Amino acid sequence: MITMAKPILLSISLCLVVLVNGCLAQSGGRQQPRFGECKLKRLVALEPSNRIEAEAGVIESWDPNNQQFQCAGVAVVRRTIEPNGLLLPQYSNAPQLLYIVKGRGITGVLFPGCPETFEESQQGQSRIRPSLRSASFQRDRHQKIRHFREGDVIAFPAGVAHWCYNDGDTPVVTVALMDTTNNANQLDQNPRNFYLAGNPDDEFRQEGQQEYEQHRRQQQHQQRHGEPGQQQRGSSNNVFSGFDAEFLADAFNVDTETARRLQSNHDQRRGIVRVEGNLQVIRPRWSREEQELEDRRERQRELEWERERRQSRRTGGRFDNGLEETVCTLRLRENIGDPSRADIYTEQAGRISTVNSQNLPILRWLQLSAERGALYSDALYVPHWNLNAHSVVYAIRGRAEIQVVDHLGQTVFDDDLREGQLLTIPQNFGVVKRATGEGFEWVSFKTNENAMISPLAGRTSAIRAIPEEVLANAFQIPREDARRLKFSRQETFLARSRSRSSTDIRRVVEA
Repeated sequence: MITMAKPILLSISLCLVVLVNGCLAQSGGRQQPRFGECKLKRLVALEPSNRIEAEAGVIESWDPNNQQFQCAGVAVVRRTIEPNGLLLPQYSNAPQLLYIVKGRGITGVLFPGCPETFEESQQGQSRIRPSLRSASFQRDRHQKIRHFREGDVIAFPAGVAHWCYNDGDTPVVTVALMDTTNNANQLDQNPRNFYLAGNPDDEFRQEGQQEYEQHRRQQQHQQRHGEPGQQQRGSSNNVFSGFDAEFLADAFNVDTETARRLQSNHDQRRGIVRVEGNLQVIRPRWSREEQELEDRRERQRELEWERERRQSRRTGGRFDNGLEETVCTLRLRENIGDPSRADIYTEQAGRISTVNSQNLPILRWLQLSAERGALYSDALYVPHWNLNAHSVVYAIRGRAEIQVVDHLGQTVFDDDLREGQLLTIPQNFGVVKRATGEGFEWVSFKTNENAMISPLAGRTSAIRAIPEEVLANAFQIPREDARRLKFSRQETFLARSRSRSSTDIRRVVEA
């Protein structure tokens, strides 16, 4: 019987890997928002509307029922994890893109059926208390642990559990976008995080939601009075809480008291808890240079595999081998914060870096991408529109003057966007950004795996591609003015603001 168990377990693991891989492959695409939700007459720079203070951090969220988020079909949450803080394991009903605003740490992403490739050595067991050692004691092993740092974008598929830990000396700040209209979400458009531990509050709960408050009061009443029928069930908000303790004990083959610990009754630490000492997990100890070198090697291997796969498709062959193309080996992280990584760079204006399914292939299934930008003092991001995606802009540092125009030529936003604020720019709406004297840095989450923009001014703009005669007749201007309109701006996307510079000169002269 023992010799039969290993082949059976291997078969089950392979089936789970194939199942997860197939689900990811079919999860692309987005549901259409309900009719009328993108009829936005006015956009607003938004601050978080809900704040939860946990033992080792803060969780802030924006109201997902706001019309801007309903139009884009997304929800956004910001988390601050203190040093030695652990974001408890959780999964959500929608795929997520996570941006690391600052800090560094480690994360585990738990794919069903993938092998536990990180394992403890014999020497590693010396950390275990002698009273716990025995001949049958199993060495610890778990799935891959990934390091992250400032500027990283991390992709989390829907329904895949993950956790994060701050192993640095400064707080980790993350901003996560959940694509609730993705086809992988078979529930409704309400964002849901399912915790596997602890007693967290609902991160997207808004003030005035009486149903949630009633639920929490009922939990507290059960804790105080122990109502009949509830003794074996938990009173917290994690997934295990709703099961009977006896069922859990039977499923895990542990005693009932240990099973009750899974339910986290009376745990007041919420979703981010403090680790005493340091988190002792199995992981390679790399310097930043070694980590960056391994990242480049991993990216190169993945790009080579992607080229071979596309070549095989063009020649009509089949490149699938059943195992190597699973989610177990997919890269989930790409750094777009490093200035040397810039895709667009103008010396006096700024830089832009992008991540999409071309350089992070898992985004093909998540149907998401991101843009990280930095505008220098008084620089301009020329007027443009997003061809195939909504854009959710989060201000990382500084301040910018932004204007957004709808299809009727109406200005729906004409205001500043400051650090910590969010602004949703609907698909095809025209937008222009101009940094103030302090500069401006942002990250934009896009609702398409390969989001594209079309500039309205500059060397690669729509205006540049139109014949002079067409412009002269369209705008009722002389042909010489049409030529100047086409060729006066030689930059592509980022430029120095001439109007701001002339304004500053006038102020100096008047003074």
